[in-house]
This record gives sequence, structure tokens and C-alpha cells, in this order.
Amino acid sequence: MARIETERIPAERPGAPTLVFLHEGLGSVALWRGFPAALAQRTGFGALVYSRRGNGFSEPLTGPRTPQYMHEEALVELPRVLAEERAGDVVLVGHSDGASIALIYAAEHPERVRALVLEAPHVFVEGLSVLSIDKIRERYESGSLRERMARYHTDGDATFYAWNDVWLSSAFREWNIEPHLERVRAPILAIQGTEDEYGTLAQIDAIAARADGPVDRIVLAGCGHAPHADRPAFVTEAIAAWLA
Repeated sequence: MARIETERIPAERPGAPTLVFLHEGLGSVALWRGFPAALAQRTGFGALVYSRRGNGFSEPLTGPRTPQYMHEEALVELPRVLAEERAGDVVLVGHSDGASIALIYAAEHPERVRALVLEAPHVFVEGLSVLSIDKIRERYESGSLRERMARYHTDGDATFYAWNDVWLSSAFREWNIEPHLERVRAPILAIQGTEDEYGTLAQIDAIAARADGPVDRIVLAGCGHAPHADRPAFVTEAIAAWLA
């Protein structure tokens, strides 16, 4: 198995499930900042935070990502991490790409997933997403984002382009995981900001319409792509109350 950067927080409540944090496309263990610890403390659950291969200080990728990279993460890499960490029953807390990975995993392993918390999930490709991802490429190549990426990833350039190239490829335009939703039985809390530059409310509308289990929604006015960073206290309390 590839070397994976992980962080564990022990459960305070005996028998509690493990919160598994699945980061966004350019995320890592460190970029969650204090959110995993705050949610673990508030719920008493244990937590597992990890950087996917090619992100953070996990083992670098050996080649480009494919348009099926989120399926590969959900069906191959995530099961390996959970087995290695002996995670048991889990609550998947996914942000952006991580939320999509959580949905794919939950569709294939319903017996393992107690609940899903999805921030800014993607279930199909929107024009807004492609436009914003094209713009962030310009920012990366002309601004301070490259320096920031270098602080949080072994190879910031490789991490950025592996994600950005896939999303901007013509082959990715047809990516769609809506059929998977019909096999997701675990309760879902979907959180979306109205000012998210990478996706619209159509994403969580699709989840609510097609998921097999119950779906609750939180829509945050004036909030961008990372609700846990934009509104940390509110989001932590809302998730904890929902899980309770």
C-alpha cells in the first residue's frame, strides 16, 4: 500500500463510530485545520483524517489522474485506508471531491456507513465548476497560490495539475454519479453555500431527489465553497446536533 499521511483522534465515547474526513481536490490533512478535532470533541466520536495519494505528504502519484479518479479513490484506496486503520463503522465527512468519493463508497458499502456529511458535493459536472477551475489555474500560475500549495503538499505543482487537468479535460464533462445515489441508504446531511463558486444548489437537489435514504439540507447564505472554514462554529454545531 502507498504511504498515506494520517491523523487519528481517539473516541471519547465507547463504541462510537469514526468520523472519516475526505478532503477536497487540493486538500490535505493540514488544510482541514481545527475542524476535525472540534467535531470529534463535540460528538465524542473518534476521527480519522488522511491525505489521499498525491496530496499533502502522502506518497506522490506516479502518473496523471483519470476521469474515474474519484471512483478509484472510493472503491480501491478508501477501503484500503479503512482496513489499515481498523476504522470499523464510519461517518464519512466529505468536502467537494471528498463528498463525491463518500457517496460512491456508501453506495458500494452500505453496511459500513452510519451517515454521510457532505459539504459542497459534486454529483455531475456544471459549467460553473469548469469556469471556476479554469480561473483558478490562472491564479495558480500568476499568484501566491503556488507558494501556498508548496507549504502543504510534497509536490504542489503535481498536486495542482493532477486535479486541474482532469476537471478541465473534455473527457470529464460526462462524469456523473447520480445513478450511485439510488444505492445510498445512509442518512445524509448536505451543506451548500449560496456563493459557492464551484457548484450550485442543483447538486444537493439531485442528492435529495435520488438518494435511497433520508436527506437533510443546510443552505448557508453568503457562504462559499468551504462551509467548515467560512462558518466553523455554526457548521460544527449543526453537524454535531444532526449526528446526535
